[in-house]
Amino acid sequence: MTTSDIPLPNGQTDQGSEGMRFMGYTVFEALIGFDLSSSTKPVTLIPALATEWAVDPKDKLRWVFKLRPGVKFHDGSAFNAQAVVWNYEKILNDKAEQYDPKQAAQGRGRIPTVKGVKAIDDLTVEFTTTEVDALLPYKILWVVMSSPVQWNAVGKSWDAFLPKASGTGPWKLQTYTPRERAVLVKNTGYWDAKRVPKLDSMVLLPVPDASARVAALRSGQVDWIETPPPDGIDSLKAAGFNIVSNVYPHVWPWHFSRVEGSPWNDIRIRKAANLAIDREGMKALLGGMMAPAKGMVPTTSAWFGKPGFDVKYDVAAAKALMAQAGYSKEKPLKIKSIISPNGGGQMQPMLMNELIQQNLAEIGIQVEFDVRDWNALLANWRAGAKDPGTKGATTTNSSYFSQDPFTALIRHVDSGLMPPKGTNWGYYSDPELDKIFDAIRTEFNPAAQTALVAKAHERFVNEALFLFVAHDVAPRAMSKKVKGFVPPFNWYVDFSPISME
Repeated sequence: MTTSDIPLPNGQTDQGSEGMRFMGYTVFEALIGFDLSSSTKPVTLIPALATEWAVDPKDKLRWVFKLRPGVKFHDGSAFNAQAVVWNYEKILNDKAEQYDPKQAAQGRGRIPTVKGVKAIDDLTVEFTTTEVDALLPYKILWVVMSSPVQWNAVGKSWDAFLPKASGTGPWKLQTYTPRERAVLVKNTGYWDAKRVPKLDSMVLLPVPDASARVAALRSGQVDWIETPPPDGIDSLKAAGFNIVSNVYPHVWPWHFSRVEGSPWNDIRIRKAANLAIDREGMKALLGGMMAPAKGMVPTTSAWFGKPGFDVKYDVAAAKALMAQAGYSKEKPLKIKSIISPNGGGQMQPMLMNELIQQNLAEIGIQVEFDVRDWNALLANWRAGAKDPGTKGATTTNSSYFSQDPFTALIRHVDSGLMPPKGTNWGYYSDPELDKIFDAIRTEFNPAAQTALVAKAHERFVNEALFLFVAHDVAPRAMSKKVKGFVPPFNWYVDFSPISME
């Protein structure tokens, strides 16, 4: 892994998307899951711990979920409706004895419209929302289930739960050593016989340094590494290692602060920055392992729409806009950007940010970096641009998931999701965009909803709300002994079909 620590095995794990990939969706599960079985078809939502769900046609603030019978947590206790309520209260109810601030920090922002969760019977759960929310199923898949019985057995302590974690997933936690390793073993009693892992065990190692990851792969210490460095890909191929990649719902942007006094409140500066970036040059620097971004989603997406602003490389146009705003290479605008040297979905952040720094300098934007550990960057992302910990920065660089309308667009700029309610880090407010978001949330017809999302994305691009840089292709390097891996169009993967030759 590229992380500097082992993701917490508490359920709502940390370390961003990489934490969910290796711990959150292996040891634990949500009511709804992703179909990760294909490398050629779009990923869809599928039943997981819930077998079906539906909004009440007479009261669209009410949803009913039917749970899968016969599922057991790794400690042998039963998964049921009471366990679902308990798990939602661990992140939503700060008066509940099982409430965990760490898990709340990871999960609360994912489900901002969930008002209440109630057990109707052992296998039926009712969700109530604060507003009509057609996107609720996409949000439910982020909240995973930890065992209430196990938590009680270890003394009602989340710290004590970590080395003895119990979920319902296809993998069980055997060993947890912070900053060193975690060992997962197959769950032979997993409820879906087709997804019982083929491997007996999987060892997770945190190795944030790219060169160290390559060395570990070459030496045989590991069989798989995330995000091999661009300058190492050809030599790894020549040495007989496989390089696997695939596009997935991802964008690598700079998120602008829109608080009072931020230079990014000037659309000329936002557009100039977007026109200054040599994305094709960056792609070459990354060994071809990226797709240039023209918005939050790829141009091939039905959500892209037809924006009027073309995000491209045009230094002359960028300089002209900066001159209109009163800046030049001789009289630069000085900004600070929060970045991290690693993290899930972050690609090659130092290399990419240094190129951006050079590109922006050419048009009169002088960038100072505030380099932070991935978890520290994410903590500030949740706290928001007004938090004292931002220390004067006016951009933050966090890669974003774009699988659904909420994660792709709404959560970043909805005025109702400013911290602490959500992750509108920049405190952006646009009544017109809010109206489109409201329409998306209340539209249950897929085609009509897609048209609304495209309209929202057009405004995203036309207003140059972010610095749109790249879409990742998720490069991984692995030993030829690794068989059966399917790289889906997703941040997450299914480790169950993998075998070793």
